[in-house]
Amino acid sequence: MNSAMLNLLQLSDPTLPIGGFSHSAGLETYIQSGRVHNADTARQFILQQLQQNLLYTDAALVSLAFDAAISNDTDRLIYLGNLCNAVKLPIEMRQSSQKLGMRLMKIFRPLITHPLISQYMSSVDANNESIHYCISFGLLAAIMDIPKQQALTGFYYNAAAGFVTNSVKLVPLSQQSGQVIMFEMLSVINQLVTHTMNPDESMIGICCAGFDVSSMQHERLYSRLYMS
Repeated sequence: MNSAMLNLLQLSDPTLPIGGFSHSAGLETYIQSGRVHNADTARQFILQQLQQNLLYTDAALVSLAFDAAISNDTDRLIYLGNLCNAVKLPIEMRQSSQKLGMRLMKIFRPLITHPLISQYMSSVDANNESIHYCISFGLLAAIMDIPKQQALTGFYYNAAAGFVTNSVKLVPLSQQSGQVIMFEMLSVINQLVTHTMNPDESMIGICCAGFDVSSMQHERLYSRLYMS
């Protein structure tokens, strides 16, 4: 097994200690309202998150950040971070993206010697910029010599696995039902990766408003287990 694949397995590991397990991306709101209540509705939630949300936001930004890192374009990375800040309207989603991005960089920054990381972090600190998970992921994947197609596959897989895990816990679903959904998402992920290799930047932010609304409602749920 080559080092790029091993790097990808670590970078996209759902158990990486950055706190991803504590965020549901609004799923908790859908479950409390009864809109997600079984395996079929959980499958639809996950499918729509991948096809209508991540495709036009985080995954597209991973792809663009990867390209910027290959070009050693720190200014472009900063711009993409600001763009990510702008399209994440719910405050909890914006803050969770920033926290995950910062923690991801804290894990890998001591492990990888590369001038682009130092340049990027210096620019972030100097201008009090935000670090988002998708930007950190794309940057790290590029400098770890992970091919772009594989990096995007790992990113989508990580997101889908998180949605499935949260569905199993919250709906709740059986572990087998969760794995059936995950297996069905694999072909979807392959299709999405193809679309995300060269994303249309003008389409970033075109996503389902319902996900933003559910995330905003999550802030005021009477009781909740997740941070977003």
